[in-house]
Amino acid sequence: MLGTTKIAENTGASTARGRTWPTPIPVSRRLRNVLVVVAILTVVAALALVTWQVPLALVTVVGGLALATVLSFPVRLLSPLMPRRSRGLAVVLTFLAVVGLIVLATLFVAPQLARQSGTLTEVLSGSLTGAERHLLAAFEFLDERGLLPGTPEQAISKIDEDLSNGAGALAGGAAGSDFNLISGVFSVALSLFGVVFVAAYLLADSRRIKVGYLKAVPTRYRHDARDLWNAFEHSFSRYLSGLFLDLLSQGAVSALVLYLIGVPYAIALGAWVFLTGIVPYVGAWLGAIPAVAVALTISPTATILTIVAFLVIQQVEGNYLMPRIHGKALHILPVLILLAVIVGGGLAGLLGVLLAVPVLAALRVLYDFFSVRLRTRRE
Repeated sequence: MLGTTKIAENTGASTARGRTWPTPIPVSRRLRNVLVVVAILTVVAALALVTWQVPLALVTVVGGLALATVLSFPVRLLSPLMPRRSRGLAVVLTFLAVVGLIVLATLFVAPQLARQSGTLTEVLSGSLTGAERHLLAAFEFLDERGLLPGTPEQAISKIDEDLSNGAGALAGGAAGSDFNLISGVFSVALSLFGVVFVAAYLLADSRRIKVGYLKAVPTRYRHDARDLWNAFEHSFSRYLSGLFLDLLSQGAVSALVLYLIGVPYAIALGAWVFLTGIVPYVGAWLGAIPAVAVALTISPTATILTIVAFLVIQQVEGNYLMPRIHGKALHILPVLILLAVIVGGGLAGLLGVLLAVPVLAALRVLYDFFSVRLRTRRE
């Protein structure tokens, strides 16, 4: 018995009723801080590498968070109505309702949207041909005055060649071989499944995740950690819900106005406005370009009315809706949002543009949180 005790002491293990406790490894405070910093830098570097090499992983996580935030409202409303206030059942019913809406949209709206989109592509191609004729006339005008290097035909040929090379590069990068196409479709499907799975997990276990997060924080800071959680939840929920309503209203109003003006393909053009509206401030103008191009093929009156309609929509969206979304929900100046979109687009393309505002919102929440808590010690 004494020998066993000595062995336990020599090996650094303590026993109690047959249970072995881990042996503490004493380290200095400086070494502990260094290890913490190295661990944080390693995690950040790994996340950055995964994000850079596998952007779909970032899309899956961010998309799941966004979907969970948007669906948290109906889940919150349904939970008290469920037997025993079951949150899981409320999550299942919410997803079933979303699937039902998608099926209805696929059955009734998707066929018309696909048909109008195909015809709209042909119309826009014809508009480009007409624009090429006007461009040739402009080049001839410049050539007559000796302001054009070469002939007008050579200038047009050069533009066509550049556009063809750019389109070919895009097509090659997007489609590639049949294997790459199948792989791309599989990746997108896997990412969509991941978005739904992440959203369902966050909705079903949100309380457990919050409890685990709070337990990981020292007791004296838990009320601050709860305030930070609530600040993120409040900011992103207001932003995403406001953004969705803004996109939906822009697309629906644009389609209705174009239909009343007499511009064809109103549903497809409204869907395009809905998609481009994701880009802050610039998206409203991008959404108007195809509509104005189609209106040019109808009549001057339809063109003027279309331009006026989109000017009004843009003014309402830019002066009323977006300030409420970005101002009241995020408390961020419009010029900072525009700069963030430009920087995000330069760093990561379309993905950077889409993530610019959420990242800026997260930085704003962190700034507000630490600005009232950090204090400088007097030496």
